[in-house]
Amino acid sequence: MSDLRGPAPYDALLLLSFGGPEGPDDVVPFLANVTRGRGIPEERLKEVGKHYFLFGGVSPINAQNRALLDALRKDFADHGLELPVYWGNRNWAPYLTDTLREMITDGHRRIAVLATSAYASYSGCRQYRENLAESLSALEAEVLPVPRMDKLRHYFNHPGFVRPMVDGVLASLADLPEDVRAGAHLAFTTHSIPTAAADTSGPVETHGDGGSYVAEHLDVARLITEAVREETGVDHPWQLVYQSRSGAPHIPWLEPDICDHLETLHADGVPAVVMAPIGFVSDHMEVLYDLDTEATAKAAELGLPVRRSATVGADPRFAAAVRDLLLERAAVEQERPVTPCALGSLGPSHDLCPVGCCPARALKPAAAGADSPF
Repeated sequence: MSDLRGPAPYDALLLLSFGGPEGPDDVVPFLANVTRGRGIPEERLKEVGKHYFLFGGVSPINAQNRALLDALRKDFADHGLELPVYWGNRNWAPYLTDTLREMITDGHRRIAVLATSAYASYSGCRQYRENLAESLSALEAEVLPVPRMDKLRHYFNHPGFVRPMVDGVLASLADLPEDVRAGAHLAFTTHSIPTAAADTSGPVETHGDGGSYVAEHLDVARLITEAVREETGVDHPWQLVYQSRSGAPHIPWLEPDICDHLETLHADGVPAVVMAPIGFVSDHMEVLYDLDTEATAKAAELGLPVRRSATVGADPRFAAAVRDLLLERAAVEQERPVTPCALGSLGPSHDLCPVGCCPARALKPAAAGADSPF
């Protein structure tokens, strides 16, 4: 992408993430933010928050975002890209509205947005866009100039996102005992979501069984498996599985769950498993607890050797991919030809979320899309 000329019209980049508590006193207020409007009592939130309390009430996600912020700033500076990078969260400090207010005060009017979610879904894309619209509406009510926000495309199949995960799987395989390594199964994990949300993920033309959400994850899993085979000469069996299910038990969610999958593999005589959390940009509580704690304990109970591969996090190759995505989108806005960088069979994602893409549970305004009010 060396032919790309610069970030204009963008004058800033916003790193937009979920957020997480950074101490025991933060846990219940954080969960109240996450579940706002659902009427969940405080005692129930304390029960839900027990995973956080096991780790001192600290989620690793904010530290991971600080590391990514540093990596982005370093990469931009190293490549002569004079573009400030800010960070805002949906559910905890630094809050999105406060960060956008700071950006507006600093004079920024055309902002590119990188969400720490690589795939299409309501919770992974449109909900971020709804939060943007809510914040922009609040700032408009403060009589502040509302900036133009453009969300960078889904990057699940960008090589700067895929290759670090390939290396993570290779490292996990190498860490297994030699006598079980060749027969190891690759369990690619992502967040379970209601099947109804999966079926309507992505543009309308992709709606159906699993929608874009499942198709994109399957494409990444194939890419990683193929790369591992090319580098090791071993064709490892694999499956896409799910974790972190929540919500009412009568509502269908994507399955199988990782722990159920481990039991099935053990019963089938599989000698070892690598759990690869491809659905997550960085470590956070659902990786730390659901995989490193719960699933690892299940594997130990079964006597099944298991390793968990690394998330992408602040890998310099991912920071470079973000720069690539930014310059690619800038070229589009400048109406110059550009060839988006993407691996696999699905090709690059859309730049502008179309009407009907990952529809909302209830009708809400969403920024940075074809139906945006801003």
